[in-house]
Amino acid sequence: MMESTVVSTSNLAPDEFDRNMPRICGVCGDKATGFHFNAMTCEGCKGFFRRSMKRKAAFTCPFNGSCTITKDNRRHCQACRLKRCVDIGMMKEFILTDEEVQRKKDLIQRRKDEEAQREADKEARRPRLSDDQSQVIATLVDAHHKTYDDSYSDFCRFRPPVREGPVTRSASRAASLHSLSDASSDSFSHSPESVDTKMNFNNLLMMYHEQGSSPDSSEEEGSSFSMLPHLADLVSYSIQKVIGFAKMIPGFRELTAEDQIALLKSSAIEVIMLRSNQSFNLEDMSWSCGGPDYKYQVSDVTKAGHTLDLLEPLVKFQVGLKKLNLQEEEHVLLMAICLLSPDRPGVQDHARVEALQDQLSETLQAYIQLHHPAGRLLYAKMIQKLADLRSLNEEHSKQYRSLSFQPEHSLQLTPLVLEVFGSEVS
Repeated sequence: MMESTVVSTSNLAPDEFDRNMPRICGVCGDKATGFHFNAMTCEGCKGFFRRSMKRKAAFTCPFNGSCTITKDNRRHCQACRLKRCVDIGMMKEFILTDEEVQRKKDLIQRRKDEEAQREADKEARRPRLSDDQSQVIATLVDAHHKTYDDSYSDFCRFRPPVREGPVTRSASRAASLHSLSDASSDSFSHSPESVDTKMNFNNLLMMYHEQGSSPDSSEEEGSSFSMLPHLADLVSYSIQKVIGFAKMIPGFRELTAEDQIALLKSSAIEVIMLRSNQSFNLEDMSWSCGGPDYKYQVSDVTKAGHTLDLLEPLVKFQVGLKKLNLQEEEHVLLMAICLLSPDRPGVQDHARVEALQDQLSETLQAYIQLHHPAGRLLYAKMIQKLADLRSLNEEHSKQYRSLSFQPEHSLQLTPLVLEVFGSEVS
């Protein structure tokens, strides 16, 4: 049986060998490792043939010259083993000289070295964060954790939310906005914001025109803003947390006190809007901050004196930001970049603030390249959100001024809110 197997293997040329057949040494029947010197053999018979040819050995069979060579007895008769090597097609012309062997080894080593160099070059080109950038991100994430309580346990200390009272026209419109978002929550969740949000808001605006009024009319004269005390406390609390976060941004405390104040006053509402995205719910367009008492609809904010001129683009902003699915690291970097904007009113050392912001921007880009290799547009979309925040900030300032001019309403605001939003930085 062994003889037939050996013969069938030896009759095949290297390019005719069936790779699905068992690899068996044509000399001894052991497991073969490939074609050696023109025949399929094991490592043992390969070495034996090479040594015999190099020595020009002349072996003599002690028997009758027809020994059956097997894995177990292949060392017993060198003559018949060598004869078997020749019979299956092994050729001494395929044996390399020592110089050729060395050249081949050198070539193999050179190819390995080249491959290793290619891998090293590839690794060097791979996006990575520097130690400083990693430390900045770790610091900002830690700062956010220390200044953002996602259990919202402090909310019970605010003046309680009061949702009863006269229903103003703005509140009625806000309820309509909430109703529209409820009816199309699936499309908000699964379709591009640029189509669905625009459709919903346009429907709402058409409804205004049909009712013969515009969203920015001030018909709430004499009405009670029942949610103002609670939301004023919430905003005041959020300002404190933004200040705490800012103080932990690397480099912020090295700025002059005047520049720190200017940056905080002009960016506080924008950072609050960014922070609030963590609690924003796409399903019903609300901010969920714990129990049902602290689930805020757009209609609740109208009961604090704000109109849909602010709230409509704010909800649109929150939807768009939520759909970017930012990682926490990206979110905190965006907040820090927003806060450290050198073009804020009242900033004196523009170059120093700009240098800090540039470092954060480079860190954000490096992080995105590392974690979102296919998301080439993510950084641009995030920066666009900062531009959107400027418009929201401007509208908020306008509405705040209108509110604060009414003593019965300004008395509901906290000293911190009056300090941050009440005086323009010049």
